[in-house]
Amino acid sequence: MTDQTAPTPGSPATPTPPPFTAADLPTPSTPSDFADPSAIPDPLATARALDAADPLAAYRTRFAGIDDDTSSVVAYLDGNSLGRPTRASVERIHRFLLDGWGGRLIRGWDEEWLELPFTIGDAIGRSVVGAAPGQTFVGDSTTVILYKLARAAVDAQPERTEIVLDTDNFPTDRYVLDGIARERGLTLVWIEADTHAGVTPEQVAAVVGPQTALVVLSQVAYRSGFLADVPTITRIAHDAGALVLWDLCHSAGSVPVELDAWGVDLAAGCTYKYLNGGPGAPAFGYVRAGLQDSLVQPIQGWMGTADMFAMGPEYQPAPSIRRFISGTPPIVGMLAMQDTIAMIAECGIDAVRTKSVALTEFAIALADEWLAPLGVTVVSPRDAERRGGHVTLDHPAMRQVTAMLWERDVIPDYRDPDGLRLGLSPLSTSFEETYRGIVAVRDALGELTHD
Repeated sequence: MTDQTAPTPGSPATPTPPPFTAADLPTPSTPSDFADPSAIPDPLATARALDAADPLAAYRTRFAGIDDDTSSVVAYLDGNSLGRPTRASVERIHRFLLDGWGGRLIRGWDEEWLELPFTIGDAIGRSVVGAAPGQTFVGDSTTVILYKLARAAVDAQPERTEIVLDTDNFPTDRYVLDGIARERGLTLVWIEADTHAGVTPEQVAAVVGPQTALVVLSQVAYRSGFLADVPTITRIAHDAGALVLWDLCHSAGSVPVELDAWGVDLAAGCTYKYLNGGPGAPAFGYVRAGLQDSLVQPIQGWMGTADMFAMGPEYQPAPSIRRFISGTPPIVGMLAMQDTIAMIAECGIDAVRTKSVALTEFAIALADEWLAPLGVTVVSPRDAERRGGHVTLDHPAMRQVTAMLWERDVIPDYRDPDGLRLGLSPLSTSFEETYRGIVAVRDALGELTHD
């Protein structure tokens, strides 16, 4: 359906940049060199040099509200909570309202809309999470998808009575699993997670056993940014006979994910962070092909049946990933994410990750130089291999600092107890923007500590 298609990324007007590698960085020559703040004698000049050398810099111009008259934002450092809109998505949504919905009306269901959850799902699988076709779908909120997949997993092993989770997982994950445990008479087995780090393979190995039905963890910890060892933890759970459900909300679109290669059973992730789907955009779910026929999802709706228009007296699940759909797909909510997924396919997730590491290393080096003397602690892992796409800075005054920064059009976010998070989205965040944000943190914290 051509009226819904955005301008093709990578057209002559937007040439495809080559992959971004550490060798492309100016002095300091590799991201790890930023660990020594003295390697940045002139931080602003270094930031501008890094931007000039960044092969992904052209992607920044594809986002609305950057370097134009539509926004007064000095630095947007909250891409790990809500990504910026793309210019192509603004046009896509406008065109859809006039032509796709307004022109085709209900006929749009016959052309494209019914398959959109799986078309986009396959695109996410291919470019973002390392999944072969037919295993990823889009629809519902993250909470609902987590419930569907977790409930289906524990019901598939009724002889097992335990769900393993950690104390610092995102609240929704913990609340959903608590509800399922009460519904099914199961026991929650808690891993005490370090809020400045995350869950380790050793901790998982210590608690899984013959009664473990399901292990639910996040690939990137929402508070610290800790990057979990997904393949090792997945293998440990499988050795105990358990299924594994990974929450990819803070990793999808920022760090490489290889669900098929890692043998992951189930996964869920949101699309409004690094995939720029917009506020409340529907989440995605992944179900390994070999599990699909054996899992019964608990929210049975007509869209998940083998023949939805038969309107039969009994529910007969579709023999495919479609069985995990319940009600009518949120078509409008699926529009914006398509353009960022296409960008990631164009440049490659490895290039995105390389820039992400460089951005976070730069931010940590500036924090060590300017913020540590003010009492700030970097609580995200310093080892880039164990760190996702955001950096968390702790100080007792960070709640006040965050409020001050928002009034000054510098936008990070805050998480209790004392953490200011810098969400550095690689496709839309520049090094100079990162520099300006940390300068603002330094100045605001300086004012508070002086007072």
